Parts: sequence; structure tokens; C-alpha cells
Amino acid sequence: MRAVAVLNQKGGVGKTTTSVHLAHGMARLGEWVLGIDMDPQGHMGTSLGADNRLPGLDRVLLNEERLVDHRQNVREHLDLICAGPGLRSFETLDEGGPERGWWLNEALYELETESASEAPEWVIMDCPPSSGLLAMNALLAADDLVIPVSCDFLSLQGLSTLMQTLSKVEERMQGASRKWLVLTRFQTRRRLSREVQETLVNHFPGQLLQTPIRENVSLAEAPGFGRTVFEYQATSNGAADYAALVEDLRLGRVR
Repeated sequence: MRAVAVLNQKGGVGKTTTSVHLAHGMARLGEWVLGIDMDPQGHMGTSLGADNRLPGLDRVLLNEERLVDHRQNVREHLDLICAGPGLRSFETLDEGGPERGWWLNEALYELETESASEAPEWVIMDCPPSSGLLAMNALLAADDLVIPVSCDFLSLQGLSTLMQTLSKVEERMQGASRKWLVLTRFQTRRRLSREVQETLVNHFPGQLLQTPIRENVSLAEAPGFGRTVFEYQATSNGAADYAALVEDLRLGRVR
């Protein structure tokens, strides 16, 4: 089981879009996938047409219930744990001390060991755009971190801050996850897009996944129908780019 956290503290970089399409993209290849919506806004659930009114991760983290009991099957080979109506209160939880950051890790360990026959091959976690307790749970549970970066210099500034935060966490935990960058909202003819790409290659060698995600209207429209771009517009640039990105992550293909 390989756990992937998709995170960025900056909004508007394609975090949920990337989470949804990595999850569905892996499932389309026949791999068993569990998506976990860790954002109280529930956008991953909405994008996949799930019922966000049902309990999900909120019960797992607040009531110590099992992940396996809160799965919704949303596509062939793809189950989802919705955020749940009560997830927002987890950020302000007082009890539990430092161990609160490990609760998702423990739930995934239980899924992999005690429910081994139902354990997925991939876990894709859509993190909230913040650095609170939910994000910490994702960081401590992840084998890989996927960080979407849009093609503007404010995103580069935000990335620098995020990388510093991750380094501090890893120093304390004496361990590090694999980090992968994904370039989003890429415009081939736009000079700024190419400059941002070059900056990432130079400053983060071996970490920028090979395929940039081109700006594509289908990616913006698909969630409104509870569909992924693979279903909504299978011949679009967005579908082609995310299909390639899935292979990049599986094989470790970088620029």
C-alpha cells in the first residue's frame, strides 16, 4: 500500500483536481485505490459525485472508527472516504496531545494489517489548504507528497515556504517522504510558464514530475457534473495530461 498526500497551503493550484485524477487515473489502470477527502470543504467528494452528507473521516479521527466501515464506492476500483460533516471540529480538538497527528497513520496501518484483504494498492489524500492538524495527519501517514504548483511566481514563493515547513517537520520526525512537484495551469506559449518550469527543474532537481498539466476548461467544468475529465471530455488535453501524470508517479518519471 502506497499512501500519497496531495498538498499545498496555497489555494487555486489544482490540488483537488490533481487528487481526483490521480485516484481515478490509477483506478482506470485496474489498481485498487482509496481516496481520502481531508478537506472539510469536501471538494474531492463533490468532484467524484459522492454523498458528502454521510459520515466519513470525521468518524475515523474523532470516534476511532475503522476506515473500512466508511468507504463509498465511487468508481470501479475506487473507494472514497468523504470528509464528513464533523471534520472541521478536528482542527480545534484539545484532547489527545501530540498523538493526534498520528491517528490517520494508525487507521491506515490497521487497514493494511487487520483488513489486509480489503487494503488498497494506493491511498490518495486530498489535504486542506492549511498547515493544521489535518495536514499533519496526512504528512505523517504519507509515503509520497505530491505538491501542485501553478505557473505564477506567487506559487513559487508559497512553495518555498511549504518546503521549509516540511523540512522542519521531517527534522523532528527523523524521516522524510518522497516529494514530487506537479506543474499546473501550464500554457505552452506563455513565457512565464516556461520560466516557472525551468526554475523548478533547477531548484528541485529530480522532483518535478515529467508532465505539466495544461490549462484546460474541461478540468474546471467536470466537477460540476460529479465527473472526472476522463469521463467528461476524454479527448481533452486535461485527460491526456493527467493520464500521463499517473504514469509519471507510478514510474518516478521526472524532468
